[in-house]
Amino acid sequence: MDHLVDEPAPSTTGSSNEVNAGVVVSVCTTCKPAEGDAAIGQTLLDATRTAIDGAATVRAVQCLGVCKRPGTVAVTAPDRYTFIFGDLQGETGAAAVAAFVTSYARANLGLVPWRERAQVIRKGLVARIPPAIWSPEDGSPPK
Repeated sequence: MDHLVDEPAPSTTGSSNEVNAGVVVSVCTTCKPAEGDAAIGQTLLDATRTAIDGAATVRAVQCLGVCKRPGTVAVTAPDRYTFIFGDLQGETGAAAVAAFVTSYARANLGLVPWRERAQVIRKGLVARIPPAIWSPEDGSPPK
């Protein structure tokens, strides 16, 4: 597989829904802030569905295991890196996720350049998990 990190992935038509085909956004619906007992996950889920507006699959999940950073979202797609973000809040977090998804769908292996990420996404990064298809012996990044 000859992928360059900052080179866009090929697209057949360029339409938003087709470009983002296969992207799944999982939103933890059981996340609760430490200072309150109301779950913020459902609010984040609703805002994310509105912000993404069908350009990717948005699904509720009961726990992503990042309880110390409530407001957690995972972005994944076949043959791409999976990103997990925490500390996201309602509409501002959802808008940042929607912008990230657009860049993610176009980036090779889903590696969105740092400069294209909203500040809340930069600060909220919990993990970047490589795709199973890419597993070099030396662990070096794709070229």
